[in-house]
Amino acid sequence: MQGRKINVPPLESFGILALLSVLIAAPAFLIIRLLEPGFVPPAFSILLFSEAAIAAIVARATHIRRNPENVTLWGIAGAFTMMGCAAAMLSEPDQELRFFEQLVEQHPDTPL
Repeated sequence: MQGRKINVPPLESFGILALLSVLIAAPAFLIIRLLEPGFVPPAFSILLFSEAAIAAIVARATHIRRNPENVTLWGIAGAFTMMGCAAAMLSEPDQELRFFEQLVEQHPDTPL
């Protein structure tokens, strides 16, 4: 029997994926627990867009090439962007307005 070659991604990919998972799971848990249900979709979309930006900046800084065969930080950034768009579409404009009004009310001394 001939041995099959299995293309295993390097451990760095698992480490990056684990780090990004923790960076998304902890704030998402806090968002769900601390905010009113109407504020969850806008806050979650902001979180996902932020994570996408961080992943893209890290991918650009580490000069990772876009490779269609493997999952890279570029693909993860794209996935976060798509999920952020979906969360933004699920939220309503008045929810976003109330979310930002609540932030301004909590910090009235901060200039706009």
